[in-house]
Amino acid sequence: MKKYPLGEFEEIVLLTVGVLFNEAYGVAIKQEIETRLNRKVSVGALQSALRRMETKGYLASRHGETTNARGGKRKRYFNITAYGKKALLHAKAVRADLWKDIPNIALDFNI
Repeated sequence: MKKYPLGEFEEIVLLTVGVLFNEAYGVAIKQEIETRLNRKVSVGALQSALRRMETKGYLASRHGETTNARGGKRKRYFNITAYGKKALLHAKAVRADLWKDIPNIALDFNI
């Protein structure tokens, strides 16, 4: 089993939570991913990923204040935990090592 199991979509969501910092809630996360990656995100897939990462300990959530605009419903905000930061740093290091070890010729398409 991997040290910090983190799929590609989970990594993107976790990074986006970091980008949004204290304003990371479902709709904002979805919009940010769609804008930055030009990729459609289903609400269900996003909510599943957020719950899964909260269960893994990568994210923590808190509820915001109630608002009339949301019919009294509170937003659920997410923040990266210390364990989530370790998972992101691990993923970054693995990717950097792979990039570093690709021989230049492997990416030379003029051959």
